[in-house]
Amino acid sequence: MNIGIIGTGNMGRIIVEALIDGKATSPSSLIVTNRTKSKAMLLKDKYKGIRLGANAEEVATLSDVLFICVKPLDVNTVLEKISPYLGPEKCLISITSPISTDQLEKLVSCSVIRVIPSITNRALAGVSLVTYGDRCSDQWKAKINKLISKISVPVCIEEDITRVSSDIVSCGPAFFSFLLQGFIQAAVKETKIDHETATIFASEMIVGLGELLKQGHYTLPSLQEKVCVKGGITGEGIKVLESELGLVFEHLFQATHAKFKDELAKVELQFSNL
Repeated sequence: MNIGIIGTGNMGRIIVEALIDGKATSPSSLIVTNRTKSKAMLLKDKYKGIRLGANAEEVATLSDVLFICVKPLDVNTVLEKISPYLGPEKCLISITSPISTDQLEKLVSCSVIRVIPSITNRALAGVSLVTYGDRCSDQWKAKINKLISKISVPVCIEEDITRVSSDIVSCGPAFFSFLLQGFIQAAVKETKIDHETATIFASEMIVGLGELLKQGHYTLPSLQEKVCVKGGITGEGIKVLESELGLVFEHLFQATHAKFKDELAKVELQFSNL
């Protein structure tokens, strides 16, 4: 199965690297292209078997399944160029959340799937959010589920929870990286620990936390209960978090949904002009 990637920015590159490292496909089965060719060349230099397409049309022609990894407002333009090369036997995968499978099916005759990845997929971990188009064949559903399972846990979602699911799965690593950096900086500021040591300790702590949850030793509430001994030091820290975090996460989701609503309006305007 030949896999095409149009767009080798951050997420396009992560998908390529994860598919190869997860042995979901071989480099020789991948053909990539990017508006800035040097970015695509970096992948070709790293994985010698990868083919470099001259343009989106060539990649679409040579691919059985095609990942569109460009910005939301660029998707329409790319699809207009490649739709003649996407017959019913092929499968198109979009990774952008503001564009629905219904909108994609207006432009192409092939099977359509939306797969929203996460940076955690680079470690062959985390979740990929999957939504199948109404016309997507059962064969392609099975093939793509198997492919995505090599690099993540594929989870099917409905349209109405796309944004919040993406906030947790895709944006979440950035949000919690920000919080962890603040945790480290405060430790350095308030104590004698140096930044490098604090970073090592905090990074290993978060990896260990993930393993505890993954292996099923604890749930989030039970883990907190185990560490937070009544009357102990951890409890004093929890009191500060309860007091000062306030509605920060509510405000976070409000902000991401407001931005998403704006992107939806811009995308809808594009597709309404078809």
